[in-house]
Amino acid sequence: MNRKAVWALLAALALVVAACGGGEGGDDTTTTGRPGTTAPSEATTTEDMTTTTEAMSELGTEENPIQVLFVPSVSAEEIIAGGDLLAETLNAATGLVFDVQVPASYAATVEEMCANPGASMGFIPAQAYVLGNELCGLEAALKAERFAYTEYWAQYLVARDSDYETLEDLAGASWAYPDPGSTSGFLFPSGEMTAAGVEWGEELEAGSHDGAVRAVYNAEADFGTSFYSPYTDLEGNSGWDGDAANADVPDPDSCAINADSEIQCGDFIVRDARRNLREELPDVVQQVRILTVSAPIPNDGLVFGPDFPDDIQTEVVEALVAFAADDRDGFATAFEAYSWDNVASTSDADYDAVREIVQALGITIDDL
Repeated sequence: MNRKAVWALLAALALVVAACGGGEGGDDTTTTGRPGTTAPSEATTTEDMTTTTEAMSELGTEENPIQVLFVPSVSAEEIIAGGDLLAETLNAATGLVFDVQVPASYAATVEEMCANPGASMGFIPAQAYVLGNELCGLEAALKAERFAYTEYWAQYLVARDSDYETLEDLAGASWAYPDPGSTSGFLFPSGEMTAAGVEWGEELEAGSHDGAVRAVYNAEADFGTSFYSPYTDLEGNSGWDGDAANADVPDPDSCAINADSEIQCGDFIVRDARRNLREELPDVVQQVRILTVSAPIPNDGLVFGPDFPDDIQTEVVEALVAFAADDRDGFATAFEAYSWDNVASTSDADYDAVREIVQALGITIDDL
């Protein structure tokens, strides 16, 4: 089996181990959670503690903002525009200061969080969370609700006029995927193809879900993988019956950009990764079809560094939940790049299925 991309992921995330282990040894200072603070000795007086506290930069200030990290699943410009709106809204609700960042890769996002465990929060997909949880103890707080689903799927895309009919037909075909750290773009497809005995051909790391779709459209790869969210009716209700064979929107020849700048096909709206290219490639659905979709994947979500202060985490989570409930349009605008509609509670156990695939592919701390 071609495992180049798996080992590329391991090599890329090797830096995370160094980042997460950087605080061990060489310093006997005991941290108390907030960056830059130390536990006072028994001889420290109350006056000394007050002076020390005043000299420190509290988390969530201009001098020590909370890092808000987003994975580069689409263009950084789109993400930052929504991230800035989110930061402004959370600042208005909490008085805290946030610094929005989009690292260069999924691995770099995990690395940044592990390197700054007491001041970072991130919006990351399931595979990145599982690896980060194992590497440095990242903690899941919320997961996305997207078009009424708290789960999504990987989709296998091929040219509409191609002869591919089954997953097994992809043996030897060239594969475009977003990033080795992408759960829907790489992890689930590689796991499913490995289990099915499908040995794919050449690989193209497209850099984003948009890039994987574009590669198939431009015939740069035989098939691509990206996220799948079911198409909806005009009222926003899912139109998909859950059968992988029916994952593509009906009547693709009727697809056109409607007055709301969405891809409308008859009475349905496209919601999968092809939607992101609707302005650049308005005929993308006519040219690129869904071969099949994967098993369900827990949605991406909000994750905190392992040493992030509990009281501030609670404040941020409550503010985000309120934002989603009280200003649906504003929330949708802030998360337009990720197509989030709402948030729901989550726990580490929700990611066990992803963890099993990571383990089946041999991606572990020991390998790193």
